[in-house]
Amino acid sequence: AYYNKDIKIGNLAFGANISNIGAKVTYSNEENKDFIPVNLRLGSALKMDIDPYNTITFALDFNKLLVPSPPIYATDANGAFITDSDGNLIIERGKDPDRNLLSGMFGSFSDAPDGFSEEMQEIMISFGAEYWYNNLFAARIGYFYENQNKGNRQFFTIGVGFRYNVFGFDFAYLVPPQQEHPLAETLRFTLHFNFDEDKAVSNSVTD
Repeated sequence: AYYNKDIKIGNLAFGANISNIGAKVTYSNEENKDFIPVNLRLGSALKMDIDPYNTITFALDFNKLLVPSPPIYATDANGAFITDSDGNLIIERGKDPDRNLLSGMFGSFSDAPDGFSEEMQEIMISFGAEYWYNNLFAARIGYFYENQNKGNRQFFTIGVGFRYNVFGFDFAYLVPPQQEHPLAETLRFTLHFNFDEDKAVSNSVTD
């Protein structure tokens, strides 16, 4: 014998975003143009209403830069780069990063020198949880991970938020796992105004 009952867990959402799409930019001269950091983000969130006053949300994001992976250039016995007859560096592994925008974006999934394993290292992962009480007070915790071979940014975040009428305030504190980390003791503040909320309140009073 068994007992089966449908249970509504919460609201599940998925999203995707590509940002910073644009032509190459130059920081020194016209001959040296670089890709701007085109970013692909895939994410999901699960929101659960514990009761009419308490809500908790879990979110998971995956980010990847849609730019060419730096190749491995050939070197001689002394460690100096080897060039061809035209003076161009010879690529030992990987692909030529001198490409147009679309080729750089779509090729970014298969151009890492060490193949698929390195492509997976280029994915940044973010996880977080948020608790709200009566849409007035929030408590948050999260974690960001970047592979040690691709920047090695890794840190926890803790934060709180407040809402009152049209006003909102958010605070976050970064907690890196290593000592003497460049992001240690980083504080982030956000102050915002929701004018649509003010309009909704005015309409309800009028009604």
